[in-house]
Amino acid sequence: MLKYIVKRIVNYVVMLFVAVSMTYFLASAFMDPRSNYMDRHPHPPVESINHSLDLANINDQTPVILRYFRWLKGIFTRWDWGLAPDQSPVGPAIASRIWSSVELVTLATIIGIVAGVSIGVYTAIRQYKWQDRTLNMLATFFLVIPAAVLGLFVVIIAIAINNGVGVRIFYVTGLSSYQGSNPLMWLLDFLQHIILPTIVMAIPGTVSYHLTQRTYLLDTMNADYVRTARAKGLTLNKAIRKHALRTSLIPTTVNVAFSITGVFTGAVITETVFAVNGLGRYFVTAINTNDINGSVCIAAFGGVCTLTGALLADILAAWLDPRIRLS
Repeated sequence: MLKYIVKRIVNYVVMLFVAVSMTYFLASAFMDPRSNYMDRHPHPPVESINHSLDLANINDQTPVILRYFRWLKGIFTRWDWGLAPDQSPVGPAIASRIWSSVELVTLATIIGIVAGVSIGVYTAIRQYKWQDRTLNMLATFFLVIPAAVLGLFVVIIAIAINNGVGVRIFYVTGLSSYQGSNPLMWLLDFLQHIILPTIVMAIPGTVSYHLTQRTYLLDTMNADYVRTARAKGLTLNKAIRKHALRTSLIPTTVNVAFSITGVFTGAVITETVFAVNGLGRYFVTAINTNDINGSVCIAAFGGVCTLTGALLADILAAWLDPRIRLS
């Protein structure tokens, strides 16, 4: 197992380096930081523009290969991911937003996975019964609701509850407001902030995993080896728990592992509705402001998440299905 993990990590490091390098060249080709200055009226002197672009190592008049090696040198020698067009450092800005995104999405992701898989198994066992039809109808309803609409709906309900009881139970913006040192008060404040975005993000995740797990389990329940187990006297529940469930969890596990990147960078709407400065909003801002270094840094973080998910998917698949040999 250890040899397999080391080999995969080495392969993934090479893949990540190639992918991030290609992203740097693509971002340099399609983004135009100079336009940030030229669109001003009146625009600054050309010498001043070039000086600012040189400081951030994003001057299009400098050969891209030279800028690339300067960028690599900064990363490997100082862990410096460069500057944004406004001269602000990219690394610290993204590091703080990574933590905000972790706070925002972790609980919602766990709830979505656990609830979605559980409901999927529950409805698959009761296929076409009223429980299955009711939960599938609710899943379809929430599936077609846009995230922005769901977020605003939750905010309106929370504000109505706050007004109704006369006490602020829910906060609708940010992730924290407590400035003291009491850990219990900090936890209470955090829960008051996090519960609404958690609801908004957990519902789509639950619906997605519910529908996919139901489909995977229904396919597995009709497999020959499950029918053989039933013919040998196992009850339906035991046959599902001992044979069908483990196999049906493999594709779900792969889906979960490869969704890690989207969990962090795909929460743009939720971050906007609840005014959270996470990676999703920063990524959109980086693209809109022609921030080459910021965009590549986020792409690198996304690549790390994706390849980490791929490694976890391989390991979990082997654990769920003993027939898989890592060698």
